[in-house]
Amino acid sequence: MNKELLTIRNLAVNFNGLPAVDRVNLSVAPGEVLGIVGESGSGKSVTMMALMGLIDAPGKVSADAVTFDGRDLLNATGRERRRIVGKDIAMVFQDALTSLNPSYTIGYQIKEVLKLHEGLRGAALHARALELLDQVGIPDAKNRIDNFPHQMSGGMNQRVMIAMAVACNPKLLIADEPTTALDVTIQAQIMELLVRLQKERGMALVLISHDLAVVSEVAQRVAVMYAGEIIETNRVPDIFSRPHHPYTEALLAAIPEHNKGAMRLAALPGMVPGRDDRPSGCLFAPRCKYVVDGCMKARPALGPTADESGYAQVRCIKPLNAAVQTPGSLSNGGAR
Repeated sequence: MNKELLTIRNLAVNFNGLPAVDRVNLSVAPGEVLGIVGESGSGKSVTMMALMGLIDAPGKVSADAVTFDGRDLLNATGRERRRIVGKDIAMVFQDALTSLNPSYTIGYQIKEVLKLHEGLRGAALHARALELLDQVGIPDAKNRIDNFPHQMSGGMNQRVMIAMAVACNPKLLIADEPTTALDVTIQAQIMELLVRLQKERGMALVLISHDLAVVSEVAQRVAVMYAGEIIETNRVPDIFSRPHHPYTEALLAAIPEHNKGAMRLAALPGMVPGRDDRPSGCLFAPRCKYVVDGCMKARPALGPTADESGYAQVRCIKPLNAAVQTPGSLSNGGAR
């Protein structure tokens, strides 16, 4: 794989004693599409917001290292970070209507990005804003550029958000549930747009999503999060055909297509642990159907498995579908 564009080591985000993100290690290569999946509250969005410097008090962020394109973001000054965030790293948020400022036209908001990071002014600025609206599929851009967000549909506003994000040709684009609250046909259009822009511009893409079907079609590698931890990473399609963590297996089992003919959808019992009920051992142990005594004794580390691809990592003492190579493992479990 190419030299890493983004490297995160032991990232933690804490809110009043609740570890929303705990010991996250993540890397993204130039041009790679990484999917991050997990149920609500697993820490997906918070991890990326910490990278962007968007965690406000009472949140506390710590890490051993956060580097982007060879630059140290952990120790960067506010001014240095602002030169990178919005230009080389951009983010598309979940709800475009709440992310856009209702008091300004969409053209004004796109132009603000271009003025700040590209230094454009006058006719060149206006022409570039129109070009971006055309690229993301906004019809009649010359008239639409003076619209306010409330005058446009949800799908159009999401396209405006994407136009703002890619305005400065970022090296890394983070898309946080970019199709939330959109109907199915618009969802497909937005995903097609993101993939097309990613390929045309050669940028890396981090796609945060609940939709495993979309991730399987778009991503080259997937990281699965649970209770603030990354519990499995692997390439596509290996992670879907041979999941190594019981939680990943449970997510896949809940897909409606996997429940044809069943009376009820497969469901995972229990709840994600909160601040006051986090077990001392594996965080997934209270909900895991494969739990053994060793799962309760110590928190497993994220480590490699004997996977044929050589890319798989799992946070489990007895991974599914693979011999165990993680520290402190009980046995070479194989398929369970």
